[in-house]
Amino acid sequence: MVRSKENLVGAYAFLIGVVLAVGFGLFQYNKSLDQAGGLVYSLLVLIGIIVGFANTSDKNSVTFLFASLSLVIVGALGNDPLIYIAPDNYVVTALRNVLTSLLVLFAPATIIVALKTVFAKSQI
Repeated sequence: MVRSKENLVGAYAFLIGVVLAVGFGLFQYNKSLDQAGGLVYSLLVLIGIIVGFANTSDKNSVTFLFASLSLVIVGALGNDPLIYIAPDNYVVTALRNVLTSLLVLFAPATIIVALKTVFAKSQI
């Protein structure tokens, strides 16, 4: 079976980004991500841009947009109610940090894929 290597960079960037986002979110349990350094945020944004440019084609852009849009919505709106569950709980803090890290990763990718899809549909 011959595999296509056209999306290999995007696939590896996606995998590395998700692993970094989850790992960074889990290991920042003693402080919120607001106090964390900007280097990891910058790295996640850069990987999100790479994923947005390299990991989409016309046939899978709608699927990517639905999945990433749901992650962005859950990351943005699902974070606030978790404060009221147990503010000093390790699991809640880790979940909030993971959601925020995934939001930082997927927001740029979602914006880029949405713009690429709009321009492709309008055929400019």
